[in-house]
Amino acid sequence: MKSQITTHVLDTAAGRPAQGIQVSLQTEGETGWQEIAAGTTDADGRVTELGPDRLEVGTYRIEFATGAWFEASGTPSFFPSISLTFNVTASGEHYHVPLLLSPFAYSTYRGS
Repeated sequence: MKSQITTHVLDTAAGRPAQGIQVSLQTEGETGWQEIAAGTTDADGRVTELGPDRLEVGTYRIEFATGAWFEASGTPSFFPSISLTFNVTASGEHYHVPLLLSPFAYSTYRGS
C-alpha cells in the first residue's frame, strides 16, 4: 500500500529521475516543524513510502536535500534544500507532490 504522501523528483537539466535525494516529511506543530517520516528517492526518482497511510488534516512540508545531492555529483547549484509546504484537506486522500529540479530552478504541482 502507498503512503498518503508520495513524491517524485525529476532532474530536468539531465532529463532523468533524481536518484538518491534525501527527503523528509514534516508536520507543523506547536514548537515548529517536526519530522514524521524520511526516505530516499529510488532509481525512478520516487519515494512511495513516505509516512503513514493516513494523515490528519493540516499543514505539512516535504524537505528535499538538493544541495548535498548536487554536490555529490560535482554540480554547482543554488538551492541547498527545497521545502514544499502544502495542506492536507482530506484525511485518507492521496497527495502526490512531485519536484522538477535543475541546479538553479525548480517547480512543483499537485500530482495524481
